[in-house]
Amino acid sequence: MDLFLTADDLAKSLRGDVREGLTAAPKTLPPKWFYDERGSGLFEEITALEEYYPTRREREILTARAPEIAGITGARTLLELGAGSGEKTRLLLDALRGTLRTYVPVDVSGDFLAGSAAALAADHPGITVHPVVADYEQHLHLLPAGERRLVAFLGGTIGNMPPATRVAFLGGLRATMGDGDALLLGADLVKDTARLVRAYDDAAGVTAEFNRNVLHVINRELDADFDVASFEHVARWDDAHEWIEMRLRSTRDQTVRIGALDLTVTFEAGEEMRTEISAKFRRARLEDELSAAGLTLKHLWTDEAGDFALCLAVP
Repeated sequence: MDLFLTADDLAKSLRGDVREGLTAAPKTLPPKWFYDERGSGLFEEITALEEYYPTRREREILTARAPEIAGITGARTLLELGAGSGEKTRLLLDALRGTLRTYVPVDVSGDFLAGSAAALAADHPGITVHPVVADYEQHLHLLPAGERRLVAFLGGTIGNMPPATRVAFLGGLRATMGDGDALLLGADLVKDTARLVRAYDDAAGVTAEFNRNVLHVINRELDADFDVASFEHVARWDDAHEWIEMRLRSTRDQTVRIGALDLTVTFEAGEEMRTEISAKFRRARLEDELSAAGLTLKHLWTDEAGDFALCLAVP
């Protein structure tokens, strides 16, 4: 396992993000801090909810198209950014058995990554599994090279980045790619607004707990005293940007102390703090942003309902 990100690095990053976000106007927090052990478990629950379609739709496309993707790319190295549990990855690994030699899962959680990598290695003894603990937004240039790499960035995570950040990220990724490499990108598509909002505001309240979990993380890691119950979950569609915003709304005037930062923050009743954007795409937008990063969209596959897309792009 390569280790480019330590616990100290994560702690420093959390402190910087929280200080910057809570002193901004309006206040923000980045979504990556949802995902401690509890948050990751809550997200797994979300992916099983009826309202939350993206995971099912992406899996549907992979089930149908993985053999075609394998035939087109002939990948010998599969590098997956934000690998997580690797559940969907198994569809690609199975399809690529004829050519694949190395699988490189990249994630920020070393313990979680070690467990999932060991399980995948046991089930695919002919493949070398080379896990890397890294932040893919910072460490693209450090990730292992390989012959005929297929870089997978699944789950629609690209939509959590603002447009300028997306293009910069994709451009940085393009700079690491050589002849014969390809990018497999998962992207959620624009659709009925009511369906989109329901996907991020489920009836059971699981997404609300997931959203508020960022406050539990800050309380624990930065000696803060957020009254988590005094913040309510908000999900709304921004038509101008074509993205969903998740926010936390203060239900009362309150003051929060973040001890590790020696910082005091006030919230007015009704004040909202943005915790996530989730952009939705049209084909033209995907083509334009990939092109701006030096990539050409060669294939775009959707599920039968047209809810989600897998894009294959090359330098």
